[in-house]
Amino acid sequence: MVRPLLSLSGLALLAPLVRAADLQHITADFGPNPTNVTFNLYVPDKLASPAPLLVYPHWCHGTAQQAFEYKPWRGLADTHGYIIIYPSSPWTADNCWDVSSSDTLTHNAGGDSLGIASMVRWTLQEYDVDPDRVFVTGVSSGGMMTNVLLGSYPDLFAAGSSFAGVPAGCYAGDGYAVWSADCAEGRVSHTADEWLALAKAMYPEYKGVRPKVQVFHGDSDETVSPVNYDEQIKLWSAVLNTGSEPADVVADTPVPGWTKSVYGTKGLLEGFLAAGVTHDIPDQVDEVMRFFELDCVGSDCFSRKTLEALEGSPCKKRKAKM
Repeated sequence: MVRPLLSLSGLALLAPLVRAADLQHITADFGPNPTNVTFNLYVPDKLASPAPLLVYPHWCHGTAQQAFEYKPWRGLADTHGYIIIYPSSPWTADNCWDVSSSDTLTHNAGGDSLGIASMVRWTLQEYDVDPDRVFVTGVSSGGMMTNVLLGSYPDLFAAGSSFAGVPAGCYAGDGYAVWSADCAEGRVSHTADEWLALAKAMYPEYKGVRPKVQVFHGDSDETVSPVNYDEQIKLWSAVLNTGSEPADVVADTPVPGWTKSVYGTKGLLEGFLAAGVTHDIPDQVDEVMRFFELDCVGSDCFSRKTLEALEGSPCKKRKAKM
């Protein structure tokens, strides 16, 4: 079975800018890492205080270095002063993530997700990072890992955005980094209650707030069926208790042909279905920046405290002072 392969066409024509800060390979003992996920960290020269933290797991056949060079997040980090973790998959056959093993789908049990969680915990200890403003986003296999991290480690994250991914648990199988044709091709479907039970089983003891979620998918995705868009919405609408029907639907947002659906009244779940878009889904960085408020500074920026309070308005996009 062919694993998801994203194109770097167009991006490859943009030579990486020369910057003072560079991607660091962390060799220190950063905690449990049973599958030997490689830890790469980007710390811009000027940090917000305290700084938000973004985790960006790469796509299948991609690398942390490619994600660093060709995706927009490090340039925005230079502007807004947040830190980025770029983990690198240990599964060198295709560089996909383990989103299938029972270990990775269980809090603190092992798998790639534990290695990445350890990176987050280490960074929180070593840098002036706001523990309530930790975010994750990725595309394809990185979008799948985004959902797994939100499910297995809801205590670490404030929000996540998944592009061309699948629900946490959809790939569940016998082994590490197992490819699930059934899931990828849209043959795995559960009720909202079934997805909720699977999510709770990932961290049965957890009683705290859950991260808010964005889901992006192309309706012509030939590699990861758009059925998985609907299944992700079922999963997170159940987890976040937003209701399964959108409270608001906006056409041609953020670009023509894309439809934005907002679930519930608290801004906890957004879905974006892109007409005619394949697996090589374009980044919608402005939408993710808005959702995470990575360009915000101050005590009223979106954070886990916002989720806990269930009140107040996100800050008005004040630019970080560094």
